[in-house]
Amino acid sequence: MDAATERRFRDFVSARSPALMRLAYLLTGGDQHAAEDLLQTALARTLSRWSTVEEPEAYVRRVMYRQQVSWWRLGFRRNEAVVAALPERGAEDADVELRMLVRQALARLTAKQRAVLVLRYFEDLPEAEVAAALGCSVGTVRSTAHRSLAKLRVIAPELREPYTIFKEAQA
Repeated sequence: MDAATERRFRDFVSARSPALMRLAYLLTGGDQHAAEDLLQTALARTLSRWSTVEEPEAYVRRVMYRQQVSWWRLGFRRNEAVVAALPERGAEDADVELRMLVRQALARLTAKQRAVLVLRYFEDLPEAEVAAALGCSVGTVRSTAHRSLAKLRVIAPELREPYTIFKEAQA
């Protein structure tokens, strides 16, 4: 790889890593370490094809979606238990509470359910694109999204409008 190509890749990584990390965090159900692994894996795969990639961010996102689904299908499990102990409360901040509630609720979904909801509502992708990214049918995306939203309503009834919670979580 020549110096100019390496510089372009480094510039891309430094500019887009925060947004890509947020996506990885949501896809992994709020597991910071798994999110870091997912992003690093996606960036490594992107680097190996960097000279042929036309839309780098779209490519990295697609690699992340597929890698997360692959880990889910293979039964990839961490031996650690994710525990979210809340610190002492400071000033009231509804946005922080909402984000924490959304993350906790997403963490209780399966990896497939979480991936469908994140892609469909957080990334605002059409059902056909979600199906293509996850390697399943549009009908599977629809039924999984429907069941996942129903489960979210049971898990966290205080989240009234599912589409709104994902837009709030983006902030």
